Amino acid sequence: MSAKKINTKSTWVDPDDAPELTDDFFKNATTMIGDKVGSKDEYRKAVKKALRGRPPGTSVKKSTTVRFDNDILDSFRSTGKGWQTRMNNALRDWLKENKPI
Repeated sequence: MSAKKINTKSTWVDPDDAPELTDDFFKNATTMIGDKVGSKDEYRKAVKKALRGRPPGTSVKKSTTVRFDNDILDSFRSTGKGWQTRMNNALRDWLKENKPI
């Protein structure tokens, strides 16, 4: 028989019934790094490491728009990853021998 049971408890929990996450809650929370318990300092270091993004470069570079002939660009691009750095180095070497007009 497919009669509805009267005493069946609902497993659904209304998200609006969840307690508010206060500063006190976070102060007393157990910090986890992956599946291991860690100290608050270890947790801060792990979060900082995970959120750091790309490390800063060693020199200051400036973004610009420059137009080059297709054969020049194709030649550098054909050398693979890092072609822009090689192009920068080639221009730097040229500047050692020549003076810009």
